[in-house]
Amino acid sequence: MKARIKFSKTGNVKFIGHLDVMRYFQKLIRRAKLDVTYSQGFHPHQIMSFTSPLSVGIESVGEYFDIETNSKINPEEAVRVLNEHTVDEIQVLKYVELPDDAKKSMALLAGADYSVELDISNDVIVDFLNQESIEILKKTKKSEKVVDIKPLIYKLENRDGKLFMQLAHGSKDNLKPGLVVEALCKFAEIEKPEFVKMCRLEMYYEKDGKLTPLDEV
Repeated sequence: MKARIKFSKTGNVKFIGHLDVMRYFQKLIRRAKLDVTYSQGFHPHQIMSFTSPLSVGIESVGEYFDIETNSKINPEEAVRVLNEHTVDEIQVLKYVELPDDAKKSMALLAGADYSVELDISNDVIVDFLNQESIEILKKTKKSEKVVDIKPLIYKLENRDGKLFMQLAHGSKDNLKPGLVVEALCKFAEIEKPEFVKMCRLEMYYEKDGKLTPLDEV
């Protein structure tokens, strides 16, 4: 049986890397005594697949990973027992049963929402989005190239003094919120803060041409 778990990662835990978070949940599931499925072979491990690694320093209230279990588990009981053994900065928000033929969330991922503590007026944002293109210099370990990020910005607006972003996120198209902040500050002719507090709010897959939260199966 397959299941998808939604969780939050806030506070000082935002400085913990992805591999440590993965190890944490492996231990948490053992402590909670969930009947999770293990791989076969000399070094069996829990069958677990995280949707998308979260960059160090970013909080989130919309993280996901998929697991397989040997038996049916009551969703409410799973959330309760997991939260009994976790820390305040990591909370399990939802446990969703999946169909047997469900694809992994990492393969479905198409978009993500972010909240960024940067107060820029909606008038400036409208002018920013009305540009024919929004070009940035995107750097990788092997190269750097100029990329037009405008098609990858689905929503961008000021909500109560914070930037709300809905961006392309997945294996096909992927845009980091930091790049949007950098381009927006440059356009607004303001100095980009040394540290900008960010929080990932939700992740989506595409269904019938619309972005649908990963916990809506």
